[in-house]
Amino acid sequence: SLYVMGSLPDARSQTIAIVGSRRPTAYGRSVTEEIASALASRGVVIVSGLALGVDAIAHTAALEAGGHTLAVLPSGVDDPYPKSNHSLARRILQNGDALISEYEPGHQPQRYDFVLRNRIVTGLSEAVIVTEANLRSGTLSTVAHALDQGKAVYAVPGPITSPLSAGCNRLIAQGATPITSVDELLEQLGLTEQPTRKFGDSPEESAILALLGDGISEGDELL
Repeated sequence: SLYVMGSLPDARSQTIAIVGSRRPTAYGRSVTEEIASALASRGVVIVSGLALGVDAIAHTAALEAGGHTLAVLPSGVDDPYPKSNHSLARRILQNGDALISEYEPGHQPQRYDFVLRNRIVTGLSEAVIVTEANLRSGTLSTVAHALDQGKAVYAVPGPITSPLSAGCNRLIAQGATPITSVDELLEQLGLTEQPTRKFGDSPEESAILALLGDGISEGDELL
């Protein structure tokens, strides 16, 4: 059984997991933001684990794009882990989305809960995207669950000199679909239509929402 705090998306919504390193490079952060924003702005629900790094970046990018996201926790839904992402968990709930866990309220995560949580992340998703991971990353256990469940796996290639791209590069060598551009990914997923625009209460708000929908999130760029 699963515990849910918040609201689950419509059953017809497409769901895709985005996972990766807890300590991404600037490259990993950038591609995670770009991919999550592009998908979320086209109605895809982003699923991840609320962990530091790629997980939190993916959740945040989905929210800032005006989309939706689900967080699968290794803890009880009443006390999201890690505590440093409590404010992000609140944003997810305020956005009308959900925190999900197989553990009852009050549960504090144990070592193996993180790996077990990953099978739920993939189980809720139609496909899994790995944006950056080293060879010993726990992210690769998520991929193993995805493959066991018959889910498609995508990975972002990176420099062969970067340890944090070694896991993704190996996944690609083993058969994962490489993401060579966001436009190509959208085409493969059948999401080539323009994102739905949200309109604000003023021309300025509408302009900002349109820019966010295009994946622009930096303050200077928005200005």
